[in-house]
Amino acid sequence: MVSFELKVKDTGMKSRIVLAASLLLVGCASNSGVVPIGSGTFLISKQAATGFPGTGKIKTDALKEAGQYCIAQNKTMEIIQLDESEGPYLIGKYPHVDLKFRCT
Repeated sequence: MVSFELKVKDTGMKSRIVLAASLLLVGCASNSGVVPIGSGTFLISKQAATGFPGTGKIKTDALKEAGQYCIAQNKTMEIIQLDESEGPYLIGKYPHVDLKFRCT
């Protein structure tokens, strides 16, 4: 863990730094990776960093990741359920994809 101390006398500047750091943390994309959810099924959950790109890229990325996971086991990917959410684009509510699959 890296820690640092930032000394700023101007309280207006301090507020802007805190706001900017908060926005950077909130605007991060998330990716669960392949998660086993029981009975030979798996889940991949992806969220975009912003609302601008929609679900197209994260859906494609999830499908590729699932396919590669199954190929590594010499199996093919079978989609069980694919859920997409485009927004609304409020803080933390960016485009999101949940892919449930199995390898057969």
